[in-house]
Order: sequence, then structure tokens, then C-alpha cells
Amino acid sequence: MKNKYNELIKGLTDRELLSHLYLTQIFLLVITFVLGILLFDHFSYLYTIDFSDIRILLIGIPAGVAVVIVDIILMKLLPKSFYDDGGLNERIFKNRSVIHIAGIAALVAFSEELLFRGVIQTKVGLIFASIIFAIIHYRYLFNWFLFSNIVIISFLIGFIYEWSNNLAITIIMHFTIDFLLGLYIKYKNTIDVDGTGGLLHE
Repeated sequence: MKNKYNELIKGLTDRELLSHLYLTQIFLLVITFVLGILLFDHFSYLYTIDFSDIRILLIGIPAGVAVVIVDIILMKLLPKSFYDDGGLNERIFKNRSVIHIAGIAALVAFSEELLFRGVIQTKVGLIFASIIFAIIHYRYLFNWFLFSNIVIISFLIGFIYEWSNNLAITIIMHFTIDFLLGLYIKYKNTIDVDGTGGLLHE
């Protein structure tokens, strides 16, 4: 199964990979819209988004930076195989501009937090939402470490949402993680002589 997946990824061009990424996020937004109609009155889950909350600066960004720091340290200490995602993240981000990486990170953070925290976690709870969040990142199912990593991070983000009740905080935290790790992937050959891979939570 893993080999078939890797072969499929290798057979796609970078443009096709990006198209797949964009289509996936649009699909998640459509699902969010439909579930919002079915499960909420007047899209009430959107009322939890407050970008004026000072906790974005005090909690969201620092928590995101902390996750990235821990991740990079683990990349240095652990075998390369622990961070092997089939090279997908590197192909997506290595040759992108900083602005493009920021755009991708913003889209992923907004669509995934809206669905998994704003809708699913609000209705069925932290544990179920975190597990579904991890499973939806299909390629990590083939690597026990990456799967465990993303489950833990999902629980952390979900816990922060439970505590803050502000989706903007987790959107910014998610963006910070993806953006910084995207930059690390882009520039790792100049700052990381052992060439280890990275984990991007999109």
C-alpha cells in the first residue's frame, strides 16, 4: 500500500501535486459549509473567530513556534526514516516562493481549523476530531512516528481551542507551524547539512 502510494506521488508533476492540495482544501471548505448548514444555526461556529484577541500573540504564535522548534530538534536527533513522508512536503514547498508558502499555509490552516475544530470538535469532541484530523493526513498512516506526531499536535491544537473558544487562535497557530516548517523545507539545504526532511501538518 505504501509503495503504491509513493509510486503515485512520484508519477505526479509538481503542478499536479499543488492542484491536488488546493482541491483538497476546497473540498474541506465545501464539507464545512454543508455541515454548517446541517448542524448549526446561522453558521454559529463562525462566531468563535476573533482575530482581535490578544491571546493570538500570547498563545497562538508562541505555541506554533514551540511546536516547530521541537520538531526541528527531533529531526536532528532521530533517524531520517522517522520523518519520511515519501518526499511530498519537499516537492510541494522546496521550490515555492515565501509568499506562495504563506498562501498555502494560510489556506490549509483556515480550511482545516474551520472543519476539524470549528465544526467537528464543537459537535463530537476533542478526541474524535483529533483522530479524524490525523487520519485525513493519509500519507502519515504509513509512518508510525509521523502519525503519532500529528495526533499529538492535533490534540494540542484542539486543547487550545477548548480552552480559548476562539478559532482564530488555532488558525494562527496552525498557520505558524505550517509556514515555518514550509520555510525550513525550502531552506534546509543551506541551514541543515544532514538534509533531514520535515513534517508539515496540512
